[in-house]
Amino acid sequence: MLARAALAAAAVSMLTASVAVGAPAPAPAVGVAEWTRLDLLPRLRDAVKVASVSSYDRTGGNDDGFSGRHSFVRKEGDALVLADLKGPGCVYRIWTPTPTDDPFEFYFDGEAQPRLRLTFRQLFDGTRPPFVAPLSGYGAGGFWAYLPLPYRQSLKVIARAPRIQFYQINYATYADGHPVETFRPDLPGLQPTMEQLGRLFAAPKTDLSAFVAPPGAAVRTTRAAGSLAPGKSLSLFKSSRGGRVLGIRIRPASALAGKDRAVVLRAFWDGDPNPAISAPAGDFFAFSWGDPAGRSLLLGTEEDTCYVWMPMPFDRSARIELMSDGAKAPVEIQAEVFHTNVPRREDEGRFYAVWRRENPTRDGQPFTFVDTRGRGHIVGVALQSQGMVSGLTPFFEGDDQATLDSELTIHGTGSEDFFNGGWYDVPGRWETRLSFPLSGCLDYKKHLARTGAYRLFLTDAYAFRNSARLVIEHGPEKNAVPTDYAGVAYLYLKDPPPQPWELPPPAQRVVKDLDKLVFVPGWTVPIHSFSFQGVTLTKKTERLGGREARYLSARAEGSDIFGDHSLSFLCEVPLAGRYRVSVETMRGPDQGRIQLFQNEKAMGEPLDLYEPARSRSAFQPVGTLDLREGGNPVFFKLMGKNAAASGIGFDLISIQLERIP
Repeated sequence: MLARAALAAAAVSMLTASVAVGAPAPAPAVGVAEWTRLDLLPRLRDAVKVASVSSYDRTGGNDDGFSGRHSFVRKEGDALVLADLKGPGCVYRIWTPTPTDDPFEFYFDGEAQPRLRLTFRQLFDGTRPPFVAPLSGYGAGGFWAYLPLPYRQSLKVIARAPRIQFYQINYATYADGHPVETFRPDLPGLQPTMEQLGRLFAAPKTDLSAFVAPPGAAVRTTRAAGSLAPGKSLSLFKSSRGGRVLGIRIRPASALAGKDRAVVLRAFWDGDPNPAISAPAGDFFAFSWGDPAGRSLLLGTEEDTCYVWMPMPFDRSARIELMSDGAKAPVEIQAEVFHTNVPRREDEGRFYAVWRRENPTRDGQPFTFVDTRGRGHIVGVALQSQGMVSGLTPFFEGDDQATLDSELTIHGTGSEDFFNGGWYDVPGRWETRLSFPLSGCLDYKKHLARTGAYRLFLTDAYAFRNSARLVIEHGPEKNAVPTDYAGVAYLYLKDPPPQPWELPPPAQRVVKDLDKLVFVPGWTVPIHSFSFQGVTLTKKTERLGGREARYLSARAEGSDIFGDHSLSFLCEVPLAGRYRVSVETMRGPDQGRIQLFQNEKAMGEPLDLYEPARSRSAFQPVGTLDLREGGNPVFFKLMGKNAAASGIGFDLISIQLERIP
């Protein structure tokens, strides 16, 4: 423990300048130095405009980069101009899911020759310094670069390519005369700073207190432990003098888990009777539908401990508590709050966390993360989204939009894009739970029509001086896909919001699972097992009557080693119980008989799939199963064939599990 404390102290001495405790902290220079001062996260930003350039469809459709039609500002000869920005300013984020080996050129301050020239892919793959980890990377289908690119007068980004697809470039503009030094690849101190950032990103997520404390400030720890019973609250921290909370740790994470969202985290600053933080505790820590999931740099769950490391300054008083308004049994809690006696400075905002749910979302209107007035900046969001029909997630085609100071300045290209990912429901990309320091996928479960994500905005914070509205669409166009959305927005505000954010009652927070689940073996449903010999599996598509069917085709010959041929799938259910099983199949002259089994017991009558002509069936019941929560094998046997059939085939389109109350 002493060794870790010494290491943390050494790290903070490298990452921060020597500043007297309580004195106003000078802002770091615009550029990579901004990454070295996590203690300044509450500081109100100097930018006069935060915006982006992206490939979103200007017609309101869903062609946000597929065709490349909207993937440039203008053409100059055989080149595509992706951004033409006027300074002083700084580019803070570049993202794409479709990098190429085409040359990219960055022209600073009107120069005739590019100061930077590299391929699009080299922005992200770590092969071309200074675009290296931890500020460049990729995962969950997306590629991102967070290396700041400041410019005093202008920055033009050009792609020497016939076509570019999806991209986003986030930037901030500063007032005339603001001190900005134009980016230089050989800028003194750049490499040591990148090495320091590497140490920060590699530090234990459960102890970043030294990195978020003001330089020279003594870090204190308040511990709390107790039983949290229904209808009761547990105090985690109280202060009657100015200071700042640096971080909170709560364990076990299982105490905050569950679909009732009954345990609530609340924080009050400076005597305000309205809580600044009021959110289901699990959702605040980036849970996924009641289950610990996110593991970001500053917020998430690690080693059964929920953590947040965002400075929370206050003027004269603070109170943090957990409250239980559910009906489940008492839970034992252990918590630690890390804090200092450095009060909020005049140039800092107070920390707020806003939880909102729309179930269902409003037809024609996007989901709203936050809508507020005053001065401040948004530093992160987490989202859980669930459709109403199993097996379908088209709602995640929706774009994010930020209206800052009454101007729509940021328009994204798709929901997973907003969270630095890409290509949801594609194997190897946005298909499973993945966490990175600044963003991640909380889940993707197609059969539950469910996904979720988080993203931190640090140097690319959404700063505003008068108002902010951050929304995300549900559906490819016109917000037309009904969905259950629950989101948390993390932000700093100079003054309390004009209208307090109220948490809905417990009944309106509960996770609602689908009762009817559809699994599509022709796409990504895991195959649990199939015959040891004599069976071939093929994924096919077929069009009948103007309708396309995607299916998994099984063809059996002879007998298996242990008797009848078999085919089994791993199907996950959110609740234990009894389920009615139905299948949607292709029927035809080469199809056999199938039967549902569990533990070698037939769970229904055989289903004959033979027909003289090829056709597509509706859902056909094949039996019932008792299933546990989580993954379950759904096991079919191929029980021979009709005398008129030419083969023993099983062309399976989908499996439906319907929970029996």
